[in-house]
Amino acid sequence: MSFPRPKPGLVIRYSFLWSHEKDGGGEEAGKDRPCAIIVAVRKDEQGDIRTLVAPITHSPPKVTDDSLEIPPQVARSLGLDGERHWLRLDELNRFSWPGYDLRPIPGRGNRYDYGMLPSDLFETLKAGIVERQRSKKGRTQERD
Repeated sequence: MSFPRPKPGLVIRYSFLWSHEKDGGGEEAGKDRPCAIIVAVRKDEQGDIRTLVAPITHSPPKVTDDSLEIPPQVARSLGLDGERHWLRLDELNRFSWPGYDLRPIPGRGNRYDYGMLPSDLFETLKAGIVERQRSKKGRTQERD
């Protein structure tokens, strides 16, 4: 089994734990979903890579500024379904790569990644996440 090299902007399949699941005592996610890697940095000489991901969801945002809609042509290029998709800016998971929660994409053999976000969309995503973290409006779940 070969995992992709984690890099910012790569969309992976991951078992994302939402803050409301964690607040309810959950340790495992309710389902697997596409997530965009925001940060992937080497932690130590042993090669551990700390990875930060943002989830992609079909659910329209309750607060408009908490999500970024993925343009339909980008969703198609990633192989996502034909529904609308949003990147959440206010919910993140942090884990050591590849961790226990990286999942193969259904119907794509042992492939774990959908592809890369366009650089302009990734930069907008990253700026939105940084703003929410600075204003204490974001939540990050540690998954290790």
